[in-house]
Amino acid sequence: MENKVAPVDEMLPKGQLFTYGLQHVMAMYAGAVAVPLIIANALNLPREQVIYLIQCDLLVGGIATLIQALGFLNMGIKSPIMQGVSFAAVAPMILVGQTHGLPGIFGGTIAAGLIGYLISPFFSRLIRFFPRVVTGTIITLIGVSLLPVAVRWAGGGNAAAPTFGDLPNIGLAFTVLAIVIILYRMLKGFWSNIAVLLGLVIGTIIAIPLGMTNFAQVSTASWFQLVTPLAFGMPIFDITAIVAMTLAFLVIMTETTGDIIAVGEIVDKPVTRDDLTRGLRADSFSTLLGGIMNTFPHSAFAQNVGLLALTGIRSRYVVAAAGIILAALGLFPKAAAIVAAIPNPVLGGAGIAMFGMVATSGIRTLAKVKFEGNHNAMIVAISLGVGLIPLAAPTFYHKLPQFAQLILHSGITAGSIAAIALNLFFNELGTKTADAEPVDSETEFSNDHS
Repeated sequence: MENKVAPVDEMLPKGQLFTYGLQHVMAMYAGAVAVPLIIANALNLPREQVIYLIQCDLLVGGIATLIQALGFLNMGIKSPIMQGVSFAAVAPMILVGQTHGLPGIFGGTIAAGLIGYLISPFFSRLIRFFPRVVTGTIITLIGVSLLPVAVRWAGGGNAAAPTFGDLPNIGLAFTVLAIVIILYRMLKGFWSNIAVLLGLVIGTIIAIPLGMTNFAQVSTASWFQLVTPLAFGMPIFDITAIVAMTLAFLVIMTETTGDIIAVGEIVDKPVTRDDLTRGLRADSFSTLLGGIMNTFPHSAFAQNVGLLALTGIRSRYVVAAAGIILAALGLFPKAAAIVAAIPNPVLGGAGIAMFGMVATSGIRTLAKVKFEGNHNAMIVAISLGVGLIPLAAPTFYHKLPQFAQLILHSGITAGSIAAIALNLFFNELGTKTADAEPVDSETEFSNDHS
């Protein structure tokens, strides 16, 4: 009998690999470059250093994506997971940077990556605490938590700007959303699958005569520029910085675990403990490499989970192609500047569709959970409520100690911890009863899955 290739391992034609990969890059680009921009602004770095940090960010993000998608030594989950600089470590990085500068940030990043790599086999033991009621809740929370990002993009990007929410911004965003919907519905096959990419391109073209695009950086950017390790000097290994960055990286590992399991659900490739170990090692190694290559902690990018759900294209080689494109953009600043010219409202229109699909994937997972005669509804309800607190009131936890703020500021992390703890309380503690979730969903992610 002929062995059928799993969708996640399907090798598509080169043209489709490039096009689908470019779609992934364009969908995550704004998020990928946001962290170096935030850090650079907080530390008042000159423009040439800002551009260099973005270059390093893109190059390492591309390498990290290739490791995760293709596997390298004992690292990489071999699933379609995009990697990029994580937002979770922004606050501690700014604090470290104000004291020790970029070398202090990079030293803390290297140490956190090394520690994460060493503890990955132990951290992956947590997978037994992720039955469907937990994973479905986390995936839903990822989607809901990302939607405000799309809304801010749709309004213009900066909610404090006087032009935020202007009619041209909102009109362009909903025009792009309508284009994506129509193309997704009317086209077939390959063309339907690149509806988001077509929406981004058409939306950018529409924005040009409206004066909503800025191609000034394209003309000033260089064609080619190499990235060199430790370009800002030798790293500073300050113990306080290492502790702060390691704590932040533990949060990143928690979020990455949720993203990895979410992708496993979407591409129908159940995640084993060994898979999770390899995925977390890849995250950790990329973070260590990031510190050496002048960039910051890396993690799985939730933005692209929505694109997987929307298009149904599960091949990890598509994401590998995206990794190559991302790395190339890090070496060719002029090409990166062209992608950066996509207006925020255009990204917002596409983002509403993509991030909404992440939430839909979570709801689909929860639909397989048994809610009668048990406490699963309470687990979902409280976890979502806790996870939405930072979205409803971003300053809600601002009077708590810094380490608590670091954990609770991320709604995804707070909601994930709540879901795991509540599942333990209701379904795990004491003798198993009929209240516990059915065995098939409890063991879906076990090592024994074949």
